[in-house]
Amino acid sequence: MRTNKLVGILLIFSVTFQMVFAAENQTPSSLKDVEYVLWYNKPATKWAEEALPSGNGRLGCMVFGDVKTERIQFNEDSLWTGDENPSGDYKTMGAYQNFGDLFIHLELPPGETNLTPTAYRRELDLKKAVITTTFTLNGITHKREVFTSHPDNVIAIRWSSDKKGSVNGKIELKGAHNEKTEVNQNQMYFSGKLPNNLEYEARLIILNKGGNISTSDTFVNLSKCDEVVILLTAGTSYIMDYSKNWKGEHPRQRLIQTIQSASNLGWDKLISRHYEDYQALFNRNLIWLGYSDVQLKNLPTDARIRNYQNDVFDPELEALLFQFGRYLLISSSRRPGLPANLQGLWNNSNNPPWSSDYHSNINIQMNYWLAEVANLAECHLPFFDLVMAMREPSRKATQAAFGKVRGWTARTSHNIFGGHGWKWNIPSSAWYALHFYEHYKFSNDTNFLLTVAYPMMKEICEFWEDRLKTLPDGTLVVPNGWSPEHGPVEDGVAHDQQIVWDLFNNFVEVCDVLNIDREYRNKIASMRDRLLGPKIGRWGQLQEWMVDRDDPKDNHRHTSHLFAVYPGKQISMRKTPEWAKAARVSLEARGTSGDSRREWAWAWRCALWARLLDGEKAYEMIRGLLRYNTLPNLLGNHPPMQMDGNYGITAAMCEMILQSHADEIELLPAIPKIWKQGMVSGLRARGGFTVDIKWNNSKLGEAVIICNTDRQYPVRYGNKVKTINFRKNEPTIIKPTDF
Repeated sequence: MRTNKLVGILLIFSVTFQMVFAAENQTPSSLKDVEYVLWYNKPATKWAEEALPSGNGRLGCMVFGDVKTERIQFNEDSLWTGDENPSGDYKTMGAYQNFGDLFIHLELPPGETNLTPTAYRRELDLKKAVITTTFTLNGITHKREVFTSHPDNVIAIRWSSDKKGSVNGKIELKGAHNEKTEVNQNQMYFSGKLPNNLEYEARLIILNKGGNISTSDTFVNLSKCDEVVILLTAGTSYIMDYSKNWKGEHPRQRLIQTIQSASNLGWDKLISRHYEDYQALFNRNLIWLGYSDVQLKNLPTDARIRNYQNDVFDPELEALLFQFGRYLLISSSRRPGLPANLQGLWNNSNNPPWSSDYHSNINIQMNYWLAEVANLAECHLPFFDLVMAMREPSRKATQAAFGKVRGWTARTSHNIFGGHGWKWNIPSSAWYALHFYEHYKFSNDTNFLLTVAYPMMKEICEFWEDRLKTLPDGTLVVPNGWSPEHGPVEDGVAHDQQIVWDLFNNFVEVCDVLNIDREYRNKIASMRDRLLGPKIGRWGQLQEWMVDRDDPKDNHRHTSHLFAVYPGKQISMRKTPEWAKAARVSLEARGTSGDSRREWAWAWRCALWARLLDGEKAYEMIRGLLRYNTLPNLLGNHPPMQMDGNYGITAAMCEMILQSHADEIELLPAIPKIWKQGMVSGLRARGGFTVDIKWNNSKLGEAVIICNTDRQYPVRYGNKVKTINFRKNEPTIIKPTDF
């Protein structure tokens, strides 16, 4: 036992030493050469832990990669039970539903019985958004490729082999609600209606090269085919329109047309169109954090995660985690479609944990923290679409709960029909408004600001104008607040105060940019300045409540009273150092991950430490997430599985490399020493900037910054700041000697 342990320690030391030596002597010639691949040497048996996700924003599937029976569990983002749910009862709000499964059964020719494959490999290439399974059986190599096309709205599967006539088996399509599958020549479909009258259907077509296709009651049989392409699509009658009761026409005709159009294109055009569409988003932002040892890179991803849990440094695994968050957002949040939900597009249950809903107290917001800074602004839009669509039922629910107030807010949970459930999260709509404002800040899109963000933000300001309470000294406080998910319900909770301050402060800026609504702008500015601000308590902490009751031994998983540090901007190291120091005291007291490890807690703490300019602490959070709350397929483990931590950690890693919340661009604000060398391209900064950065020995090598408009803007590196004249769309090269 001791000998084995010693050998393991020596191996870890050897691998780490070799990796560090290699990293100090090599850099990629281009980020385009860097690979981001998850791979495994065995099929998946567990949905959440091992299957690999694919999606186009609306359709999604989990691929298992089994040899004998390939299972592809699929879903569509609008298959929901529930309705407007005026009672607010969480039990009647409804839940996101599983759509069904596609099974591809492999059958051996007569006389062959050997189902023990060799050379098995299952992989997800994040640069291509293609899942590929290969294996050799009886001397024949089989290959199955799966991708989900956004331009053509189908899940596309190709099964081929290196010997003609070797694709033999049968195709099976099953719904998740006891539907009857119809089989007609080379097509299959099922349809149904949920209790809320939402109609739905799934359809597939099978295209073979060589061989024969035949049918039975429940299968399409494949005999001696050279290659088979399967195209699958699904849809519902849901439309994002409250005035039409959220429902439109039956999806059948739309799906028939979709399948026919896709089949006319054929595999080569489908995958080419998929690459062009997907890579236009993914390739904008690439990252390299150093080379991992070759011995590590040759291991399956699950083995690399296990090694990482034993303290083996693996920077390419960390970069893979960064890009996996971007891959998931591209896959689950595209127009036309719904935003990324609590547990992802890929839900496999009709009674999922927390209904696989939208949680407004941090989860859906964390899903979108990466959208702007990681150069996926288009993926932010489905979130805005749903928020705008649910305003009217939310107004009704808000007035029923709070009386005669303008505007609206939301409960902690909501569905896709404007229905709310569980406890009221009163500042939730103000937190939502921050996302609208940030979309403008990163893009400089004044049309979006005027037509979408400004009216939405004004309505939420009016809600708080009607809602705020005035103390005897004139101070304004949020009444009956709560610090999710912690403490008593009372006035002046720090979490609520900070979110409302952000709302008011941002609204004032919006009015200034647009040069409109001067009278109301001044009123909101005055109210902002009267809000109860952050308070420092008896042990130097940032107080969570008006009363100085914080317990220094409290290690709660939430850090709700640090909203002003991240994602807010009221507190920063450069502008409010005393408050920032107090925030650090509070964060240290809460511990690394809080009272119960949660994937999202690591991500939030990572972003907080980055904003506090502590790269070592921020890096500890990355390590914590990968060591304790990451599953073999890189998905976050709450437990059970949910995905906000996957999105959040990408955003937090961006904050370690680049910050722009304090009215300046700051380069490498929180780089840990262990990331000695690195390169990143395509990060976004507020003000319309795109930034590429290289660093060596943990110090800035070079930055290239492009602005989408002519402007002067300050750039910081360490304690030095330089104001630079940027010309529209012209690269500006910045070196340490420039400061």
